[in-house]
Amino acid sequence: MKYFYKNLSIWLIIGLAFILLLNFFKKAPEDINHIQYSDFLKRVKSGTISDISINENTITWTNSNGEKFKSIAPQKPELVSPLLASGINVEVQQTKEPHWFFKTLLSWVPFILIIVLWFFFMKQGGGKGGGKAMAFGKSKAKLIDGQKSKVKFKDVAGVQEAKDELVEIVDFLKDPTKFTDAGARIPTGVLLYGEPGTGKTLLAKAIAGEAGVPFFSISGSSFVEMYVGIGASRVRDLFKEGKKKAPCIIFIDEIDAVGRHRSAGGGGGNDEREQTLNQLLVEMDGFEGNESVIIIAATNRQDILDPALLRPGRFDRQVMVPVPDVGGREQILKVHAAKIQVADDVDWKVIAKGTPGFSGAELANMINEAALLVTRMKNASKVTMNILEEAKDKVMMGAERRSLIITDKEKRITAFHEAGHALVAWMLPGADPVHKVTIIPRGKALGLTMQLPEEEKLSHPRSYLLNNLCILLGGRIAEEIEFKDMTTGAGNDIDRASNMARKMVCEWGMSEEIGTISFKGDPAQGGQGPLISQKTAEKIDRAVESLIAQAYSTAKNILTENSKTLDAMSQALLDVETISHKDIKKIVEENSPHVS
Repeated sequence: MKYFYKNLSIWLIIGLAFILLLNFFKKAPEDINHIQYSDFLKRVKSGTISDISINENTITWTNSNGEKFKSIAPQKPELVSPLLASGINVEVQQTKEPHWFFKTLLSWVPFILIIVLWFFFMKQGGGKGGGKAMAFGKSKAKLIDGQKSKVKFKDVAGVQEAKDELVEIVDFLKDPTKFTDAGARIPTGVLLYGEPGTGKTLLAKAIAGEAGVPFFSISGSSFVEMYVGIGASRVRDLFKEGKKKAPCIIFIDEIDAVGRHRSAGGGGGNDEREQTLNQLLVEMDGFEGNESVIIIAATNRQDILDPALLRPGRFDRQVMVPVPDVGGREQILKVHAAKIQVADDVDWKVIAKGTPGFSGAELANMINEAALLVTRMKNASKVTMNILEEAKDKVMMGAERRSLIITDKEKRITAFHEAGHALVAWMLPGADPVHKVTIIPRGKALGLTMQLPEEEKLSHPRSYLLNNLCILLGGRIAEEIEFKDMTTGAGNDIDRASNMARKMVCEWGMSEEIGTISFKGDPAQGGQGPLISQKTAEKIDRAVESLIAQAYSTAKNILTENSKTLDAMSQALLDVETISHKDIKKIVEENSPHVS
């Protein structure tokens, strides 16, 4: 649009300059005397005028001395005859007509206006970005110049294996002949899958930045519209533009929006999406090859993609982008920390160990929160270890709600609830160590117990899961022991415990009653599990109840036997609101000497 307005401005300036030149070179008016019409008639009667010239209602003549005169005659002389007879002087005014240029311009204004409006709509609809008048079928992809891209592989940390898988793609884009001479065929497409925030989009940008090739970026939802056929048209236009810019990269983010399993029956609202998917399949592996055009797609729902999309020849290479381990988290933290002022006391290994399960996006958010905390503090100029710990707590547990008014009774219930979680976790061998316990409200929770694993776990034994069931139920049991009543505060704990127990029975085969049989839901069928009989459903329910009952009994025994420690831990929370691992260890040693 800016080019349209620029061109329009240039033509307006040219037009104004033309008008000025026209007025400048216009012939100057001759020196002529104007007299009244009544004086003209008197001179006619006196015989002083011999020759006249009439042009419409303008009368001109020249006297014997060479002087020029003119007079304007009325269009209807009979109207002024009585006035002349009475001796009244009559002067007729000539209507001033517009210049011929303006007359011509005014006559062409409607036509010019139509042309301008047509040109405007064509520019609006015809540009890339489509979706407007006359451009529904145009691709909405954004083109990024790879030569100007600042994102490189060094900016992507914590996913070294995924980067190694993608190095070949960069090499091919830089020097395709090296592969074609060896008879090798580079993958047509690369599917990046993994949890949200792990860096899939960043990896795709890094490939374009490393190879220095054009990068088309579009989301899967941008293809689908309410009009049937628009999505397929946009796919064709996208690949057409890609071939013009080859070698290049076409990146489709969230491809599951358009690449889901096709239904067997068809029809209805799925027609447009399925037509779009069919066109995408044809473009990726049809009769016409897409040489030097690499398709990269990203999704966190690989399980629901259509099998035809994942077969060799389309997405030949499927690269998992996992949640980073402790070493990867440390690298990611250092990459983001390079943009802020960091104090000397910061130990990135400790921070990395304290953020298990964090994705790259969450780590970046934590660093940003730490930088924001520094700006709020008057006496701080650098990010310290304490500030990073506070930022980590905010990301993991939510912002503190110190302004929330809580009654003393509710505060006491919360203290016993959180102490119950912490004490059960402390007493169970093999459970993750308790890092911090707080009764300061954060988010929706009135209190929180934070556990941090000593080492990364890729799989969990049955004993570990049973310990977690006990810890989740410890809060409710502590309330029952102390207050002989129960509250709604354990709702989330009970929900999590029930889901974990059901997964142990239905997915992980950890129930003696059910055995090693999976009743897991199929994502392609909307998460619905297999058809089971009423008898099997009752067995599953009994197995889940058995696990919950076992965990409840274990947790209650621990809290009953260590009631003195429970009281002391609850009182410490009421006094200082937040206690650390060191504080808990001291309380346990003072009140349960037999426990190491």
